Amino acid sequence: MEKMSAAAARRTALAAQGFGESRPVSTPTRRHLRKALSQVQLIQLDSVNVAVRAHYMPLFSRLGAYEPALVDDAAWSHTARKPRMLVEYWAHEASLLPVEDWPLLQSGAKRQGWWTNYAQIVDRTPALVEDILAVVKELGPIGAGGIEREVAGAVGRGPGAWWERSEVKKVCEWLFGMGRLTTGTRRSFERLYDLTERVVPPALLARRVTPDEGARELISRSAIALGVATETDLRDYYRLGPAVARQAVAELVEDRVLEPVAVEGWRPQAYRHAAARTPRAIAGRALLCPFDPLIWERARTERIFDFHYRIEIYVPEPKRVYGYYVFPFLLDGELVGRVDLKADRAAGVLRVQGAFAEPDVEPGRVAAELGGELRLMAGWLGLDDVVVGARGALAPVLRRALKTS
Repeated sequence: MEKMSAAAARRTALAAQGFGESRPVSTPTRRHLRKALSQVQLIQLDSVNVAVRAHYMPLFSRLGAYEPALVDDAAWSHTARKPRMLVEYWAHEASLLPVEDWPLLQSGAKRQGWWTNYAQIVDRTPALVEDILAVVKELGPIGAGGIEREVAGAVGRGPGAWWERSEVKKVCEWLFGMGRLTTGTRRSFERLYDLTERVVPPALLARRVTPDEGARELISRSAIALGVATETDLRDYYRLGPAVARQAVAELVEDRVLEPVAVEGWRPQAYRHAAARTPRAIAGRALLCPFDPLIWERARTERIFDFHYRIEIYVPEPKRVYGYYVFPFLLDGELVGRVDLKADRAAGVLRVQGAFAEPDVEPGRVAAELGGELRLMAGWLGLDDVVVGARGALAPVLRRALKTS
């Protein structure tokens, strides 16, 4: 079995995620978006907007400043000139994925999600399901609140009759999870439901994929995105079940799509995609949001980068170590620091509420590079300045770097 050094594995993982090449020198276009998607495969959605919504940031990390409408148009609009590129579904979590992947997600390879807990409501109130589908068919794209009002008007009675208001939202989530509804568009990030057949092309809806076929395709996509990974890493990318994922890995090894490798310092068996590149060096810098696919699996992040990272949104403020919404900082292939960021839109500034360097890095260089990336991010967000707070040993160094840049 081929052996890989820890450094080679790290460079392989970074190249797979799009960090092995320079950012575009021109304004990023739909072509750049398509290439980035061919690397990361999917983009996670999240509602937190303290700095920037999660689905915008990974593309900024890889492409630099781009027009966010590039993502909006690809995900939530469709024209003959610019067909819809992305569709929403549960993958790693709620995600945007290439619309061509829809049959794979509906193949049965994925684990059943939390929405199946609402099946008892569906069984108890089948007429509610039909009413919801009828409302969406007539008025969609439409939000859950609008559906509630329309269903209440249709039966002529308010909540507390044969259905409860919260049950409408739960059934909508069940229909979304089962693939019968999807997101037609979004309004201020509110999901507006539409019938799946009005969003996903008929040829893709008609394509039937077995669970085993779906698992092989999704594991292959995971391997492209990860470069080198354990079986658990590969499975987690799309949240597949253990048995079907292990079988898929074994079959892909037999087909020589995956190559077993022994990575220095990794206890589990690793697998490298046959097309993965291992650059001699990784250069450049990037801020990574907490939901960036490079770092969202925390055990993998620690294994590859020796970087302990936990999101602290749900940790009480007095117990937080680094802050509410912390962005790791990638510099020349290493995670060298982290910053707690907030976009203060009223004041027009990007606030660095805490700045921290990793051990054994040169603070001055980290601060200089980080300051440049923070200014780029602030400009991309339409903010006028970067303001550094007091928390963290890197904060005063970063403040000086920003003043002299």
